[in-house]
Amino acid sequence: MAQDYDVIIIGSGPGGYVTAVRAAQLGFKTAIVEREHLGGICSNWGCIPTKALLRSAEVLHQASHAADYGLTLDGTLKPDVEAVVKRSRAVAGRMNGGVGMLMKKNKVDVIWGEAKLTKPGEIAVARPAKKPMEPQPPKPKTVKGEEGTYTAKHIIVATGARPRVLPGLEPDGRLIWTYFEAMVPKAIPKSLIVVGSGAIGIEFASFYRTMGAEVTVVEMMPTIMPVEDAEISAFARKRFERQGITFHLEAKVKTVDKADASVTAHIEGKDGKVAKVTADRLISAVGVVGNVENIGLEALGVKTERGAIVIDGYCRTNVPGLYAIGDVAGPPLLAHKAEHEGVICVEKIAGLKDVHPLDRNRVPGCTYCHPQVASVGLTEAQAKEAGRKVRVGRFPFAANGKAVALGEDQGLVKTVFDAATGELLGAHMVGAEVTELIQGFVVAMNLETTEAELMHSIFPHPTLSEMMKESVLDAYGRALNA
Repeated sequence: MAQDYDVIIIGSGPGGYVTAVRAAQLGFKTAIVEREHLGGICSNWGCIPTKALLRSAEVLHQASHAADYGLTLDGTLKPDVEAVVKRSRAVAGRMNGGVGMLMKKNKVDVIWGEAKLTKPGEIAVARPAKKPMEPQPPKPKTVKGEEGTYTAKHIIVATGARPRVLPGLEPDGRLIWTYFEAMVPKAIPKSLIVVGSGAIGIEFASFYRTMGAEVTVVEMMPTIMPVEDAEISAFARKRFERQGITFHLEAKVKTVDKADASVTAHIEGKDGKVAKVTADRLISAVGVVGNVENIGLEALGVKTERGAIVIDGYCRTNVPGLYAIGDVAGPPLLAHKAEHEGVICVEKIAGLKDVHPLDRNRVPGCTYCHPQVASVGLTEAQAKEAGRKVRVGRFPFAANGKAVALGEDQGLVKTVFDAATGELLGAHMVGAEVTELIQGFVVAMNLETTEAELMHSIFPHPTLSEMMKESVLDAYGRALNA
């Protein structure tokens, strides 16, 4: 029997829509199934609109320090929350529309509805059980309406993830928020508790603190941003504390009492003592879980582990013809990882040569707080735990002319090398614009660059990027400007 499509992708987040585009480029007849909004969480409720919010906070911060740059601002400076949120939602809408244009440009059919795997090579699409979170823009080409059965030789699951819910911290949309509610506040709360100091938690803590809220962060681990290098984490924590953010580390929220317009968190520390913190709102930012439920995985015998679909290096599941990419396929839970997995997946399906499995050690991570944090590869501790003898280089923003001129002289670049081979094992950065700088180290690692090539590369002056080379030089006792 003829297949309706060569490739069907379930989910149109960054992994899904990029996979659809690449599949179409490779000549596959392609469709994508989406139940709510093109672009998924990233474009509509995550990566992009949060950066729009953080940009507003950054501009507010800069304007608040105008005198440091010899400028005088007349009048009262304060955030217009409604306008800030409106701008963020407009950015999300623009990204949503852009994905729709990409689907049309690449002749990818969009099937609106909720997909369920019925048997290998087949899905059933039904109307979504819940309404979209907000009015949606006009939908691009729809195939056979929103309901029906579709077949494809290759089906790729890209259903993403949703906020993790802990007992006692169930979001109510009023006092206890997830990132959905945190992105569209009607007013900035005077005080806020953030549970979890990963990327989501720290970004919202940074945003709301800059907007004027008193912020308390609760973290179970001994350090904030636990996946980051300990030295970078400690540096960032000091900067956040100087901004007025309070941290409770090695602590957990035991219970939460709700009042009419506030919440009181009972925070248990490492020593067993309980502190009570009352705030207007609480954001639960304790991670996300993959959307593996109600899509037919059990009926097909698809193997899952710890809430994620188990895949091989080419995103293949244990069921022939069925693949999974992105958050639903496990960590790292990052949009760019999902995109790269999707490309690997369809290029392998197409039989292209030189398709390599994803190297998770070379996936960069970025946190867009103030100061920014970015990293790739092994931390110093991880390298040592792996039995490597290391050379570590450090270079402070305070010794970089461009950083000083920008008024952003607080930061650090750290590099970790294998002492025997000169292999760049990891790079870790905190400070202004490091999320834009980290890709230089990613490329270097992908090219298997050693310290020698980095030392012989010319970095332009004056730039923040010079600190990258200086950190390399420092690892070998050759730093020139510190």
